[in-house]
Amino acid sequence: MKKVILYSLLSTLLLTACSSKQETSQETATSQTTTSSESNPLAEAYQKALKSDASAFPQLSEAVADNEAQVLMHTSAGDITIKLFPEYAPLAVENFLTHAKEGYYDGVIFHRVIQGFMIQGGDPLGKGTGGESIWAGKDETIDSGNGFKNEITPFLYNLRGALAMANAGADTNGSQFFINQNKQDQTQQIPADVFPKPIFEAYKNGGNPTLDASYTVFGQVTKGMEVVDQIAAVETDEADKPKTDITITSIEILKDYTFK
Repeated sequence: MKKVILYSLLSTLLLTACSSKQETSQETATSQTTTSSESNPLAEAYQKALKSDASAFPQLSEAVADNEAQVLMHTSAGDITIKLFPEYAPLAVENFLTHAKEGYYDGVIFHRVIQGFMIQGGDPLGKGTGGESIWAGKDETIDSGNGFKNEITPFLYNLRGALAMANAGADTNGSQFFINQNKQDQTQQIPADVFPKPIFEAYKNGGNPTLDASYTVFGQVTKGMEVVDQIAAVETDEADKPKTDITITSIEILKDYTFK
């Protein structure tokens, strides 16, 4: 039975202390995970991705397709335009859009900022320990109390500007999210034959490939990365919290999506 390498770089060291903080880990562990291409749909998708050109990867285009949504995040540092990918991450996108429409993120700060890595927000407590999904206490089939499941696809990656769900371990997605900010070329850190060629090339512009397959990527910044960089550069305390609050004032829906 033919075996394929699914991913070689996985982020496995997540901070899951008693505080249950949802934090994006910079620690990594390298491993090779093999799976059957004949019985595993994800493996089949991975094989397809390896053979695909740039048009197959929605993050590589600034255009908003019919099957995508778009939002404008207004922050105290400026505006960030993001397109969302419900085809590949329907739960994460529905959760984010619903929270945005209901004003859940209004007034919420970016509570964790690391220059050269990412900016994280979405916790109404502003500490990294709060927030919940739209299904919490309402639909146990999606969120039994610990958050909803990860949505991993070989067509979305933690490229510079990628929007992803923060978590406290696999399948613990709530309301927190992060935007990958790293500007440094990552191609010396990853094997070219493991990543689709267009994605390998995109990692020359930065991102965090060690997070791939551990965090749900569900959007991509198309305008306003200079604002993300500005937020990442602010002075922070020992917990990586900005000393001066950077606030999400509101999230405007530019293009909605209807979920079936």
